Amino acid sequence: MEDESLNAFLTYALVERKYSPITIESYKSDLVKFRDFIKKDLKKATKQDIKKFNESLEGYNAKTKARILSTLNSFFRFMVITNRIKENPSEAIVYPKIGKHIPNILSEEEIDILLDIEVKDFYTARNKALLELMYSSGLRVSEVVNLVPNDIDLMDNTVRTVGKGNKERIIPIGDYATNALRVYINEYLPVKREAKQLFVNNHYKKMTRQGVFIMLKKLAKEKGIKKDFSPHTLRHSFASHLLSHGADLRSIQEMLGHSSISTTEIYLYVDTQEIRKNYDEAHPHS
Repeated sequence: MEDESLNAFLTYALVERKYSPITIESYKSDLVKFRDFIKKDLKKATKQDIKKFNESLEGYNAKTKARILSTLNSFFRFMVITNRIKENPSEAIVYPKIGKHIPNILSEEEIDILLDIEVKDFYTARNKALLELMYSSGLRVSEVVNLVPNDIDLMDNTVRTVGKGNKERIIPIGDYATNALRVYINEYLPVKREAKQLFVNNHYKKMTRQGVFIMLKKLAKEKGIKKDFSPHTLRHSFASHLLSHGADLRSIQEMLGHSSISTTEIYLYVDTQEIRKNYDEAHPHS
């Protein structure tokens, strides 16, 4: 069932707000779910429809439920602004309380083990360069797979990326990442001459987020790292390790591309937890 209002909102979010394709897909999924529930055009939704739909989400975790309800609110605000409806039926939504989520991180020792990759062919060179870059820059996996070779400046030791909200960031990277990237780009990437992306698979196409996840899980298993983690864990580890070594929180915010400092402040709590753990393990009267 086509819905002009839905298509107009998605176009607005993509073109005017410059949201990422991933966010657009999430918006579409949430709104189609709601439309299928009420079984009518979205612009005809009532407060009662939203109340019943909210109740139907009881089985979802708080974070997912809050995201879906936020999508509805964004959509109906757009409908009011564009004069498609007179009032926002979602204004009275009661959002679930979301507890503070503490990100999972790898220790510095686990990072050293994970990144200890012997380069002997295209794939090991690519994997080492990709993971060294993620840990060195804190890039999201979606940002990494979209990089092109010109986004890397091997002279200035920086990487350029366009993240959420179409915001450009230029992030410094360390010598380990720069050296791994230099080897990969100069010695191994030319064999993939048809490739336009920086990180590609065996079909000369850019790696997917799922492809990075599978590669990382396989490597962790080979290295004997039993902790459950994902590519995003490297981003969390990047921020937490910077903070523990004295980096300024505002600088970490800029590198991560967080729009609000409050999002970055979660790593203060992670750092405090690590201090507590070290104290308990080391102090004789703990």
